Amino acid sequence: MVEKRQDVWALAVFGRAYAVSLQIHRASLQFPKVEQYGGVADQVRRASKSVCALLAEGAGRQLGSKVEFRRYVTMALGSVEECKLWCHYAADLGYAEAGQAQGWHAEYEEIARMLQGLRRHLLSF
Repeated sequence: MVEKRQDVWALAVFGRAYAVSLQIHRASLQFPKVEQYGGVADQVRRASKSVCALLAEGAGRQLGSKVEFRRYVTMALGSVEECKLWCHYAADLGYAEAGQAQGWHAEYEEIARMLQGLRRHLLSF
């Protein structure tokens, strides 16, 4: 859990989401040019970074309110679901190897479980 002066980087779920977002970013740069701006590549990069951004923003706001942080964790769960969808698109359109996309999907499944656990923990306050 993020305490008063603790950094969001201390959260295992943040580190995991950050690592997979870097993998996705690098891989998506190889998607077709038509997909780079507003297409699948752009969307999967944006969604993967959104998970981290929401956790960072929520951690910054949580100094005054655990309820506020919990709200951002919930929004990050929504971004996880969006990431899983874009990973399916990337594989189905042939932009990512099926195994690679399945690996990303599995990683997001674990990130979702971790976020749900964090959310439950925050509900106990």
